[in-house]
Amino acid sequence: MRVYLIAATTALVAAPAWAADTIPTPTPEPVPIHDTQMRGTTHVADGDWSGVYVKGQVGYVWPAIRGASYAVAGGTNIFATHTVDNTWMAGVGAGYQINRYLRTELMFDYIFDSDFTGSTFGSCGVAAACVSTDLSSWNAYSLIASVYVDLDFWGYGSAWGHFVPYVGGGIGGSYVNWDDLQNTSCEIADPTNCDPTVFHEGGSSWRFAWELAAGGSYYFRCDFAGEAGYKYRRIEGGDFFGVAAGAGPGWDSGFSAHMVNVGLRYYPGRDCEPPYEPPVVPPVFK
Repeated sequence: MRVYLIAATTALVAAPAWAADTIPTPTPEPVPIHDTQMRGTTHVADGDWSGVYVKGQVGYVWPAIRGASYAVAGGTNIFATHTVDNTWMAGVGAGYQINRYLRTELMFDYIFDSDFTGSTFGSCGVAAACVSTDLSSWNAYSLIASVYVDLDFWGYGSAWGHFVPYVGGGIGGSYVNWDDLQNTSCEIADPTNCDPTVFHEGGSSWRFAWELAAGGSYYFRCDFAGEAGYKYRRIEGGDFFGVAAGAGPGWDSGFSAHMVNVGLRYYPGRDCEPPYEPPVVPPVFK
């Protein structure tokens, strides 16, 4: 009995000493973890909005008119020559990054005024053999829905880590608006012998449009990227001008356009700052 009593007393006396020997674990301060995937295609904020982006772009356009014709008494006639000037474009839109390799996009853009110069041959009021000078201009609003494949095949640590090439294409519609056509016919043998200038009211119409695209994106951060690319756009034919002085209406055969553009994309739902994770500090005992 005395042995048990001595053992219990020893344990009670020693317990505070053991507790005093334990060094409490300090609470570590949070340490930020820097995001190494600046492209952001694998690190996005939670929620359905993480893939949504808005976009703005500007570009330069080399258009070509594919032909033009008009009605005359007894049939139709074609423009012997037809050229349009180079011009600019600007657009805004939005898209959704489905995954690392696929995104969709809806863009609305405007092709600024492009001057048209054409000519026709035939009889006119002052002579049997005449050539006309036809002047006008056109512009177009387009709404195009596209699908892009991001060729994001390399890691962040590579020399090309922030750069992502892409290819894609889209379909939609273009509203082409023609200014009034100014037509002046003059005798071929005497260019100073001319009919009075005739004005045809310009036509406007929605047409089917499609495009192919290729380019590259550069991710400055996970939610902000710049891009530069090339597009080939085809706009189908439609109304050109109305009836005046016994000629018309006229139709154009559509446009082919080569376009280079630069733009910016912003992903408002992405979080480029990863959560704070405290380092693991094991407890220390003496």
